[in-house]
Amino acid sequence: MATTRSVPGTTAKTTVNGTTAKTAATKEETSRGAAVADAAETVREAAGEAVARLPEVAATTRSAIEDANRQMRAGSDEMLSVGSVLSFGFAMGLLIGGASRLLVAVALIPAAAMGLTLMDRVSRSRRTTARTMQGG
Repeated sequence: MATTRSVPGTTAKTTVNGTTAKTAATKEETSRGAAVADAAETVREAAGEAVARLPEVAATTRSAIEDANRQMRAGSDEMLSVGSVLSFGFAMGLLIGGASRLLVAVALIPAAAMGLTLMDRVSRSRRTTARTMQGG
């Protein structure tokens, strides 16, 4: 014996000898499916655009990093010291303030770059000083 029951907000169900089968989907479920399909299409399009722009973004980033490196090498030792301490202080403020570790790590990148440039200068000047003292 087959019976049909319908509960508001669900699909109509037919029961045959204790087995339940869906007979029709509601308009609400159909609209949800369409919304999910639209969202998936939007994400797919955005990802495609991002992939298409990736070479341009990489080239721009490389140019910016080269410019920053050139400016650090041209800057004075005092400016590098102040910049590295300021960047380090900013990163520690973020850490103490509860920022995510990824954000803190990104904030430490300029401090590390300036600090390494400064250490490179110091080590080069020590090498040349040691050579002149040895008569080289």
